[in-house]
Amino acid sequence: MATGEQQRQEKRRRRRARQQELLPEEVLDKHPLQNRWALWFFKNDKSKMWQANLRLVTKFSTVEDFWALYSHIQPASKLSSGCDYSLFKDGIEPMWEDSQNKRGGRWLVTLSKQQRHTELDHFWLDTLLCLIGEMFDEYSDEVCGAVINIRTKGDKIAIWTREAENQEGVTHIGRVYKEHLGLSQKVTIGYQAHADTATKSSSLPNAKFVL
Repeated sequence: MATGEQQRQEKRRRRRARQQELLPEEVLDKHPLQNRWALWFFKNDKSKMWQANLRLVTKFSTVEDFWALYSHIQPASKLSSGCDYSLFKDGIEPMWEDSQNKRGGRWLVTLSKQQRHTELDHFWLDTLLCLIGEMFDEYSDEVCGAVINIRTKGDKIAIWTREAENQEGVTHIGRVYKEHLGLSQKVTIGYQAHADTATKSSSLPNAKFVL
C-alpha cells in the first residue's frame, strides 16, 4: 500500500504530466481543455461605474487558443496602474457578488514594485496554467478563476475559490499553488474570505488561512 509521501509524489508527477500537455505544439488537432475560460480586462476610469470599466476580452476552450490569446495580449507587467486581468470559468464574472464567488475567497500573492520587472509575468503565466490545466486534483472544481491587479504600491495576484469554509479544499489549493509558483517556505501567502474583504474598511483583512 502506498505511503502518504508516495501518494503525494504520484500527485505531483500527474500534475507535471498535465503541465507538459499545456506546452504549445505545432499541430493541426486542437487539444480541448476541461473547462471553457473567459479573459476579462479592467481599466480604472473614475468617470465610470466599476462594472462599466470591466470588459470581456474573449473566451477559449483549447490549449492552442489559450496560447494564441496569451501571445497577442499585452503582458501584465506592461499594463498601466489601476488595470486588472481576470481569467474565470465561463459563466462566472470576476466580482464578489457573482453567486459562485460570494461564499468564497482568494489566495493572495503580493509582490513588491521591484518584482514587476522580474517575476510578475512569470507568476501570472504559472497561475493561468494552474487554472486551465486543472492542477488542483480533486479540488479543481473549487477554483473559480484568478485576478492580477497592477497597482502603484505593489501588484497582487490571487486565485479565487468558491467556498471559503471548505478548509481542506482551500488549503490543498494553496499548497499546490505555492509549489507551482516556486515560492520558498519563508514566503507566506494568505487566504481571505470575500465576505471579510467586503466588510472590512482595511484593504487587507485578516487572513483566514496562511501557508
